[in-house]
Amino acid sequence: MITDDRQVLLTARRWVVKVGSALLTADGRRLDKGVIHGLVQQLITLRERGCEVVLVSSGAVAAGAVRLGFEDRPEDLHSLQAAAAVGQSALIRSYEEALAPQGITTALVLLSHADILARDRYLNARGTLGRLIDLGVIPVVNENDSVVTDEIRLGDNDTLAALVANLIDADVLLVLTDQDGLCDANPRENPDAAVIPAAEVDDPKLDKVVGEGGQFGRGGMVTKLNAARLAARSGAVTVIANGRMPEVIPKVAAGEQLGTLLSTRQRPQSARKQWLASLLHIQGRLVLDAGAAAVVAAGDKSLLPIGVTAVEGDFVRGDLVACVDSEGRQIARGLVNYSASEAHQLQGKPSKDIPVILGYGGDSEIIHRDNMVSL
Repeated sequence: MITDDRQVLLTARRWVVKVGSALLTADGRRLDKGVIHGLVQQLITLRERGCEVVLVSSGAVAAGAVRLGFEDRPEDLHSLQAAAAVGQSALIRSYEEALAPQGITTALVLLSHADILARDRYLNARGTLGRLIDLGVIPVVNENDSVVTDEIRLGDNDTLAALVANLIDADVLLVLTDQDGLCDANPRENPDAAVIPAAEVDDPKLDKVVGEGGQFGRGGMVTKLNAARLAARSGAVTVIANGRMPEVIPKVAAGEQLGTLLSTRQRPQSARKQWLASLLHIQGRLVLDAGAAAVVAAGDKSLLPIGVTAVEGDFVRGDLVACVDSEGRQIARGLVNYSASEAHQLQGKPSKDIPVILGYGGDSEIIHRDNMVSL
């Protein structure tokens, strides 16, 4: 029987699936090709339902350490970075070997948190991932561990997966782990521990279960709960489930009572736009004519250059700018596709003239409707 809270999974179209090193490696070291092939077959099943899939995959450091002949996982930063650099090729090759016979292309996308949190990089990463999805590619995303300056920490990819869910407007974030879900006690210590089947992601009771002083303070569930809350900002629900369970992905997608479903009351579009509006600081203003102001205020159309009458401030691509009417009243705000100097050149001009004016073919919108919130 499919419960009410699981109904959302039946209609979810865009999925981010995160899988950790513990599931992909044999004894925490080399990549387990059999596990990867099994995972890929489940992703294909999800795609056959008409779903779009982005995979956030760990495992590069483990694979690289074996290739470099390290007997144990390295501890110093540069050795970890070297292992990640060597292991990325092995990781993506494993996915390619599993997907190619099915006629599916994959792509390795290396991101850092800065690539998603920085406004200009956010737009570029969003555009790239969106185009790959449109082309039928399964992107394999990993943190760019070969160049990060922070210590490489277990659990970083939970946060990265949530940021990717924000980035592509995912409906579901599925976090595959080596536990059955979020439990009400530590299952390693308490045989009566039970999986919490569903909860509101912001329920404060969950903090008592996974908090640093709680049962799972060292068990990785802290990062998973935080990731679920981050994904909820753009309206995505999160499922935490055991990746070793046979056919776990199709079963979760079919609404079976597996793992823990962390839901949000926010609708995807409104939640994501609320996140965009509150996260950033306004760097400039675009003054709109009456027609553009009315369209933007309605909240369902993009802002085109022809509707802009003036450009104020010094901003770059990806900055948050305010849209104001002729009397200076703010009616919307959004992430701009052009710098202030480019916007000056484009104001009042039709989109078809952009290549001639700028010398290259950019976005047809000054602000796309998906990156704009009406006030």
